[in-house]
Amino acid sequence: MFTRTKPSRAKHRAPEPRPGGLRHVVRNRVFASAAAVLVALGSGSSASAAIISTDDPTAEELLAAEIVADAGDADRQWDQVDAMESILPVKEQGTADAAKAEAAEVPEPEPEPEEPAAEESSSGSGDSGPSVEVSADCSEYSGNKAVGCTMTLEAGWDMNEVGCLVNLWDRESGWNETASNPSSGAYGIPQSLPGDKMASHGDDWQTNPATQIAWGLDYIEGRYGSPCGAWSHSESNGWY
Repeated sequence: MFTRTKPSRAKHRAPEPRPGGLRHVVRNRVFASAAAVLVALGSGSSASAAIISTDDPTAEELLAAEIVADAGDADRQWDQVDAMESILPVKEQGTADAAKAEAAEVPEPEPEPEEPAAEESSSGSGDSGPSVEVSADCSEYSGNKAVGCTMTLEAGWDMNEVGCLVNLWDRESGWNETASNPSSGAYGIPQSLPGDKMASHGDDWQTNPATQIAWGLDYIEGRYGSPCGAWSHSESNGWY
């Protein structure tokens, strides 16, 4: 009698992995990834080989290998880019040196123009009295007496008249241009009364001996004719 054998319903189990098999696959994947990173700076072909160096590469690994290989074979156009020039303005050395030199140079101050000397009056009138250059004939005198001697000679009188004038004004003022008589108010070398009469020969009548002498000689000539005539009157009356 033939006996039918029932089909077995036992499930076929997948073969269990060998000890250490899974660790072997993981290790290979890790080593492959590390190698791909290390050789990324090298050629594309070597990097691609590193990615698929495992025994059974996956589809993703094969695709990655192709991408790396294509990138490595591509032209490295960035190596051919010219160096960028600086956008900052560059000053020429000569211009900078010239600017420094100009800054260092300090202009010298210009000398102030000298004021023109005031013209000296020789007419015996105006703002100032006459200018007198002492005559060589009056060398025996000095100071205001030398000026009086010179002006007397210039007025047409001789040295004898000069002697009379010296005696007259020695008595009156001692030839002091600031001499003042407190009782009468007479002033200056010729003892003008009042003193501002001498302003007719110059506004500096209070301080300029030449202005006072010029006025005094005109006064003597108009009143006594000469210095000796004035001296004679002074000797007789004590004044002139």
